[in-house]
Amino acid sequence: MKTLEQTTEEVLGLASRHFNVPREQLSPSDDFYKKLKIDSLQALDLLTRLEHHFNVELPDYEVQGVTDFHTLATRIQARL
Repeated sequence: MKTLEQTTEEVLGLASRHFNVPREQLSPSDDFYKKLKIDSLQALDLLTRLEHHFNVELPDYEVQGVTDFHTLATRIQARL
């Protein structure tokens, strides 16, 4: 099973590639809306990609209000 650190790194890497932001500019505590300069529809796209990547389903109530990579990775980790 993956560690939280591995899951967080995968989340950061996927976001980096998808939104063309250098990985070294992203940290787990970053607000992904601000750091990636995305809106709610783009965030939904990111969540969908993460669900497919990790083969999990993230219910809306679990990700509502989540804005940082670490919390997002924690929610994914709980579903693995």
